[in-house]
Amino acid sequence: MDSSRVIWRKSSFSGNGGADCVEVAVVPGDPILAGHKPDADELYLVRDSKDPDGPTLSFTRSEWDAFVKGVKADEFDG
Repeated sequence: MDSSRVIWRKSSFSGNGGADCVEVAVVPGDPILAGHKPDADELYLVRDSKDPDGPTLSFTRSEWDAFVKGVKADEFDG
């Protein structure tokens, strides 16, 4: 994957001009993952906006949907 072509998005709720936020991108899936993740035809990437060259997490559509549902249900509030 050519990371220069990835379009990253930030939440409109980001503070500090978006500097203190995560960024999300949707990209075509990785064929290496397709063997054990049936919905790996597209991946949701997440990275720290302060460290764009740092690590990136990747999620399949079903993993991302489960995360978003958890956020909306306040499952991650302490």
